[in-house]
Amino acid sequence: MPEERAPGPPAEARLRLTEIFCSIQGESSRVGLPTVFVRLTGCPLRCRWCDTEYAFNGGKSWSIDEIVTEVARHGVPTVCVTGGEPLAQKACLVLLERLCDAGYSVSLETSGALDIGGVDPRVSRIMDLKAPGSAETSKNRWENIPLLNARDEIKIVLANRQDYDWAVEQLGIYGIAQRCPVLFSPVQGELTPADLAEWIVDDRLPVRMQVQLHKVIWGNQPGR
Repeated sequence: MPEERAPGPPAEARLRLTEIFCSIQGESSRVGLPTVFVRLTGCPLRCRWCDTEYAFNGGKSWSIDEIVTEVARHGVPTVCVTGGEPLAQKACLVLLERLCDAGYSVSLETSGALDIGGVDPRVSRIMDLKAPGSAETSKNRWENIPLLNARDEIKIVLANRQDYDWAVEQLGIYGIAQRCPVLFSPVQGELTPADLAEWIVDDRLPVRMQVQLHKVIWGNQPGR
C-alpha cells in the first residue's frame, strides 16, 4: 500500500487582505527597519484603544501567490504579517511558510488570543498580552506563553498605572522576560511616555520600552 501522508495546504488557499505597503517598522525589536506590511482583514477582539479598526471588515480576496508576488515587488527583505488578527484566517499559516521559504525575515503580529503553536518556527511571533485597560484581558490565551522562545517577543500596551502594575505581576508569575524579549508601550494620549519610562527605570524592569515610531514620523495615517 502507498504511504499515507497528511494533507498539505489547499492548492488555492486565499486570504482576505486589507492592504500591503512598505514603510518603516514602528514597533518591536525590528523598529526602524524598512518593512513590507501585509495586513489581513478581520479580528475577533475589540480592544478599546485599537488603531486599526479599518481592518475589521472589508478587504479583498488574494491568493497566496498574489500576495508573495506583491511582497517581492517592494524589494525589501523584512516582512510583517499583521491585522486585524492574522491568525483568524487559517491560510495565514500557509502564507507565513511561503514567505519564509522565499527567504524573507518574517514577523507575525498577533493578539495572543489564538493558538500560535502552528506558526512556522522561522517566524518571529510578536504576541500581545492584553492588559485590563484594553477591555479584552479575558481573551488572553495563557497557553501560548510556554510556546514562546528567544526569537519571539511579547508586547503589552498600557493605558495607566493599573495596567503597568498588572503587567509587572504577569512578568513575575510567568517568568516572561526569561523566555523572550518584553515590550511595554504607552497608549497614545492616555499614558505619557515619560511616566512609563520613569516607572520602568524605578523598578529596574528587564523590559524594552517602545513608542510607535511610525506615528512619531507620520501621525495616525493608515497604511504608514
